Amino acid sequence: MKNKKVNWLVCVILILLASACSGLPINGNNNGDIKSSGRISALQVDVAPEVGGIVSVIDVEEGNMVMAGDVLFRIDDTLLKAQYKQAVAMVGVAESSVESANAQLALIELQLELTLQGVRQQERVTIKSVWEKNQPDDFDLPVWYFFDTENLTAIEQEVDAAAEALAFELENLNAVLGNSSSMDLVAIEERLAKAQAAYQIADQTLDQTQSADDRETLEDFAQGLFDEASAELDAAQTEYGRVLTTSAAQDVLDARSRVVVAQRHYDNSLDYLAQLQVGEQSLLVKVAKAAVTMAETGVGQAEANLRQAQAALEMIEIQLDKFIVKAPVDGIILSRNLDVGEMIIPGGVTIVIGQLEEVHLTVYVPEDKYGQIQLGQSVTITADSFPGESFDGQVIRISDEAEFTPRNVQTVEGRLATVYAVEILAPNPDLRLKPGMPADVVIIVH
Repeated sequence: MKNKKVNWLVCVILILLASACSGLPINGNNNGDIKSSGRISALQVDVAPEVGGIVSVIDVEEGNMVMAGDVLFRIDDTLLKAQYKQAVAMVGVAESSVESANAQLALIELQLELTLQGVRQQERVTIKSVWEKNQPDDFDLPVWYFFDTENLTAIEQEVDAAAEALAFELENLNAVLGNSSSMDLVAIEERLAKAQAAYQIADQTLDQTQSADDRETLEDFAQGLFDEASAELDAAQTEYGRVLTTSAAQDVLDARSRVVVAQRHYDNSLDYLAQLQVGEQSLLVKVAKAAVTMAETGVGQAEANLRQAQAALEMIEIQLDKFIVKAPVDGIILSRNLDVGEMIIPGGVTIVIGQLEEVHLTVYVPEDKYGQIQLGQSVTITADSFPGESFDGQVIRISDEAEFTPRNVQTVEGRLATVYAVEILAPNPDLRLKPGMPADVVIIVH
C-alpha cells in the first residue's frame, strides 16, 4: 500500500514537470535547434523641439518615410523674424560706421603727411643756419655732434628740472610770506604794488588829456588824480623803505628774487625746447600723429561694433533654424503627437521616428541550452502576419547573467528554470517587420 502511494506521487510530479516544461518559452526540436518567441523591436528616436511655440505647419504623417534633414514641422517664428530684420539693419549700420571710420582715418593720415611735408621744407631752410651756429667757447664738441632726438631729450629733462625748482621756490616764498614777522611787509608790498599801478594809469591819463582840443577842464581833473597817485606812491615807498631794514624784509626779498630767477630759468628752458621742436619733432606733427592714433582707435571700435552686430544676427539665425524641426535620422514616423495650432513646450516629445532597416528581438534560453548558443549564430524568424514566410537573423548578444530567478540557485531543478537573454538582429530592408509584432525564432544549432 505504501509503495502504491509513492508511485502515485512520482507520477503526479512527472506530470507537473511535463506541464511546466511545456510552458517554457524555449524548447528543442527533433534536430536539436532551439525555438523561442519574442516581439519585434526597433531603434526609436524621440523628436523634441528645443524651443516652444505654436505649431504652424506639419509636413509628415504617421507611417511616412523620412530622411535625415527632412522638415517635420514648423513653429511660428513671426516675432523672431522681426528681430532678425532689426539685426540685419544693425549690421548694415555697423558696416557703414566701419566705412566712415576708415575714411576718417585715411583723411587724417593724409593730413599727417601734409604736415610732415610742411615741417620738412621748413627744416631744410633752417638746417644750414643751425650747422653754422656758433657754439659757446666752453663746448668742446661740434654743433652737429648730438642727434636732434638726443638734444630734445636733454632739454626736456632740463624743463622738468626747472619746473621742479620753480615749484620749490614758490613753496618757499609762500612759507616766508606766511611767517608772522612778515605780515606787515606783505601788507606794505600790496599797498606799494597798488600805488605803482595807480600812478602809471594816472600818468597815462594825464598825458592823454594834454592832447585834447579843449583840455583845460580835463587836464585839471586828470592832474588831481595824478597828484593823489603820486602822493600815495611816495608814502608807500617811504613805508617800504622803512621795513627794508628788518630781517623779515630781507627774507622776503631773497625769496622773491629766487622765484623770479627760477621762473626765468623755466621760461628760457621752454623757449629752448620750442626751438628744438622742429621737423618731425614739432608739435604740429605730434598733434597730427595723435589724431591718427585716435582715428585708428575709432576704426577698431567700429569694427568691434560690427562683430557684435554680426554675432547678434548669427544668434538669431541659429534660433530661427530651431523653429524648423527636422528629422535627426532616416526612418519611419511611428507616432505624431501634435497638430497645427497646438502650443508645444521645449523638450516635449512630439514625434517618434523608428529605424526599421534592422529590427531586434530578445528571447530567453534556459541554462541547459546556454552553452549551445554563440555570437553570430544564424536564426530563422517567422511571424503570424506573414504565414509561410521566414526571415533571417543573427545572434548579436548573449547575456552573461541569468534572469527571472535568484542568482544563488544551486539545485539541478532550479538551474533548469534559470534563463538567459539572447538578442537577435534581423535585416528588414522591405520594412515589413514592425515594432511590437510577435515572432517565433529558431536558433540553428550545428
